[in-house]
Amino acid sequence: MRFLIDRDLSGQPLSDEVQPENIGRRQFIRGTGALLGVGLGAGLLGHSSAWAQQPGGELLVSNWGGDWNNNVINALEQPELESKGIKILRDLAAAPARKTKILAERNLPRGSVDVAHFTDADAFELNQQGVLEELDYSKIPNASHLLPGVQKPYFIPFYISGVVLIYNKNKIKTPPTSFADLMNPEYAGKVGLIDQIYFNYFLAMGLLNGGSMSNAEPALEKLRQLKKAVQPRIYPSHQQAAAAMASEEIWITANYNARAAQWKAEGLPVEAAYPKEGAIGFEGGVCMPKRARNKDNAYRYLNAMLLPSVAQKIAKATYYAVPIDNAALPPEMAAIDFTPEQRSRINRVDLGYTAKNQAAWLDWWNKEIKV
Repeated sequence: MRFLIDRDLSGQPLSDEVQPENIGRRQFIRGTGALLGVGLGAGLLGHSSAWAQQPGGELLVSNWGGDWNNNVINALEQPELESKGIKILRDLAAAPARKTKILAERNLPRGSVDVAHFTDADAFELNQQGVLEELDYSKIPNASHLLPGVQKPYFIPFYISGVVLIYNKNKIKTPPTSFADLMNPEYAGKVGLIDQIYFNYFLAMGLLNGGSMSNAEPALEKLRQLKKAVQPRIYPSHQQAAAAMASEEIWITANYNARAAQWKAEGLPVEAAYPKEGAIGFEGGVCMPKRARNKDNAYRYLNAMLLPSVAQKIAKATYYAVPIDNAALPPEMAAIDFTPEQRSRINRVDLGYTAKNQAAWLDWWNKEIKV
């Protein structure tokens, strides 16, 4: 039986434009409901002898749909798992709906989801609810190549990036150096901000006024100053911002470095500029629910996800950097990653602080900046 969901819980088709960072870091949609159990687990993963056995059985993967899911299939799931005998079942939907399923199954003897793709913020929220497995890293030997600072007890990153400045090099001859450049009066009417990542602007602008990843209160004054100085254009998604950059409706924005690399590859005359305050970090990856049926195959999935060959494919397809030190990306892909020095200055988001304040930030953003 092939289990495939290509619509969200409202019955709406999943967009081909779905990207993980578009939906992450939102408040939980709390609800009930559960999937029917799928397949029988192969039992708990044993020691090294279990890895010597021929893979088989099933694995239910919870993920976003659209092009993102296709990239994951091509880079990871088909070559590293399905081709070796593991039957992958897929639950595709927006993050809030998939979080609701995992929460609803917390009291069942066995749940339906074995591994789930989420942003770091989504995974943090689920872990706070006590529904994620504490990972046994001895069963994920490839995790020894994870970059410093990205390993979490309940979550393994698959792709990483950071919010930087992106500008039209034909219109802005002197590269920007700070998030403060978004307030440059010379760019009035030419600054674009994106609704989907509004929370990053609180963190970035707060750094200009004595704030930190655990204190975005100073951002309010700076965001008001930005609005007064340049009257930024607000776009609902990355795609609309890209179109505005292409038409020269805007000249500068703050967005993920992955978007700068993607837009440049698509022919836009853009460059990324690393702000002196440091980029605002972003991680997307995979976690395992406590009620997973097929934990042996789930560990196989997590380990395969960190293979250099998989990292190379996902980086090439998505323009995200990868969280391992042995990926050996080709020189022409250097633009998707940060230098070691830049990496050392990434501002890692305080996920607990962000989760507590996100709803209030969104309300303030809608009332003070979008209007």
